[in-house]
Amino acid sequence: MPRPGRDDRTGVRPASAPGPRTADVIADAVRADILSGELAPGTPLREEEVSATHGVSRHTARTALARLVSERLVTAEPYRGVRVSLLDDDALVAVQQLRCALETEAVRIVRDRGIRPPDVDGALADLASAEASGDWPATLRAHARVHLALVDAADSPRITEEYRRLDGEMHLVLTHVRPAYAPGALTVEHRAYVDAALRDPEHAVRAHLEHSTRAIIDGRRAM
Repeated sequence: MPRPGRDDRTGVRPASAPGPRTADVIADAVRADILSGELAPGTPLREEEVSATHGVSRHTARTALARLVSERLVTAEPYRGVRVSLLDDDALVAVQQLRCALETEAVRIVRDRGIRPPDVDGALADLASAEASGDWPATLRAHARVHLALVDAADSPRITEEYRRLDGEMHLVLTHVRPAYAPGALTVEHRAYVDAALRDPEHAVRAHLEHSTRAIIDGRRAM
């Protein structure tokens, strides 16, 4: 179950914060455990255990879990309760299709403005460093930043908000499935992808996400 105590990012103990903020801190802690792989897909998340672990009311625990349900990192099912989400292949394809629609539109806006996303080159450099170190969690974080740099540059809050929800689901999938990439190949692929997407988003984004979907499915089968 999620670890009790201080939130690493805020330094605030959950029990000392007012109600809504406490639920946010609990949700952040559980989310971190899910995306790190500490809580595997299918793991049950019981209100009473979250409540006891963090020293908060069951109502606060319920609110925190509801936030994660809205992000689709956990699922709530009748008679089964709340569990860490497990995306099957069909669900993965659906998520990638929606990512494709959002990312294509975001990059189209960026292309039409004639700008290069200000954060994308730094994100690519971080990806290269993470790959070189062999640190898969760091590689995942850097990989996400590359795509988010493209989307954020569109300066569309609604597109960014929806895209970040889907990015969390993809991070969860990739935490547990490592596609077969040669060292450094992910960085090479994404440098080429960024340049292609900024020239022709309608084709480049779809081709890239279809390729990554196939790599993930193949990685699952190899496991």
